[in-house]
Amino acid sequence: MDTYNEIWNAVLAYCEQRVTETAFNLWIKKTEFVSFEAATITLRLPSAMYMDVVISQYGTMFSEAFAAVMGFEVKIKYICAEDNDREEHKFYQDKQHLEDYKNEQYTFENFIVGSSNRFAYVAAKAVASDPGLNLTKNSTMRNYNPLFIYGNSGLGKTHLLNAICHEVKKKFPDMNILYIRAEQFVNEFMQALQYKTTDEFHDKFRNSIDLLLIDDIQFIAGKQQTIEEFFHTFDTLVFAGKQVVITSDRPPREIQSITDRLKSRFEDGLLADIQPPEYETRCEIIKRKAMMLNFEIPDPVIDYIADKVKSNIRQLEGVTKKLYAYCDINQNTPTIALAQNIVKVVMEDTQPLPVTIQKIVEEVSRTTGVSVEDIYGGQRKKTISDARKITFYVVRKVTNMSYEDIGAEFKKHHSTVMYNIDQIEKDIETDSKLARQINDIISNAKSIQ
Repeated sequence: MDTYNEIWNAVLAYCEQRVTETAFNLWIKKTEFVSFEAATITLRLPSAMYMDVVISQYGTMFSEAFAAVMGFEVKIKYICAEDNDREEHKFYQDKQHLEDYKNEQYTFENFIVGSSNRFAYVAAKAVASDPGLNLTKNSTMRNYNPLFIYGNSGLGKTHLLNAICHEVKKKFPDMNILYIRAEQFVNEFMQALQYKTTDEFHDKFRNSIDLLLIDDIQFIAGKQQTIEEFFHTFDTLVFAGKQVVITSDRPPREIQSITDRLKSRFEDGLLADIQPPEYETRCEIIKRKAMMLNFEIPDPVIDYIADKVKSNIRQLEGVTKKLYAYCDINQNTPTIALAQNIVKVVMEDTQPLPVTIQKIVEEVSRTTGVSVEDIYGGQRKKTISDARKITFYVVRKVTNMSYEDIGAEFKKHHSTVMYNIDQIEKDIETDSKLARQINDIISNAKSIQ
């Protein structure tokens, strides 16, 4: 394609085939292509409300559309006319501060506390009040470093990380804060190795910060060089009295492909889990979100939503925002009948998308150290062959693709695929380490969005 306009038109055509005519005209057509620079697409929406709905409901579809049209994945940055600087996420290679995370909703004041999350909330507030115990030097709180918060996706872990950032920035404006996803830590470390800039990497992560917050630490599992690097980074910071806060979708002992000594370091601090919110907390979350939108929802409608959406705060907020958008645009009042339709749509839209073969191959590559090219290639070296077998097994396990389709993808005869999968199934019965590695690959691949 010769022009960005052609690319955008192709993306619109892709989206038009996958949503209703009403949704396309109401949300997709209101989206404006702005620029494509440094592998990042910038899209503009007419208002913050439009941007929230598009990101939550159609963000993944836009990512898939650009990848399908352009032949490679790109990052998407969303802006709106009300605030051209607002971003869903933006990471810098230089020192990161709270200014990178502008969602003022993610504060302690806006965190709905219930029995399911109270311990994690109190622990996070304690850390924010005195990061690294640099003020009180209170020995009774030494086990708050690191603070390790774990729980399933969508329960508020990222909210608490942002809340800590906001509170620390407000109380201690001179403190240097670094907030980063584990996947970004991996990428930056790999780049540092590739370009021989490890000194700059160490300066950024070990010498220049007072508070490190790292999200989704489970993504470093199986990446041995990164695990070793993070171990030393972690030790350097904690020994120097710097605060570390970590989140994960599981407790340290269940992150299979990391070293025991790193698990031990995590468990030396404070472990705080977050469980799905109980009914009363779910009702409060809906009410708080509605209040922030200046949107009045009758109690029976709140009760209905809280009863149907039980395990994910993002879904609760997504239903509330979509209900607000629909009522605001159509000048309707919220009813249970309307809520029923919206709950159904949001629950379907926010389920984890089918994991693509590409994501599985990339996760096997990261875990085993065998390149994507070699997995697809024909070399029979044992390490490469084993990685290829694991790939066949995981693809079959996750996607339920036929042996013929898997063979076609990897240019292998279906009998070869079947034989390799049978071999892996036999091996994992006697090799617990291999079984844990494969389970970790499946879990990580499913988590990648």
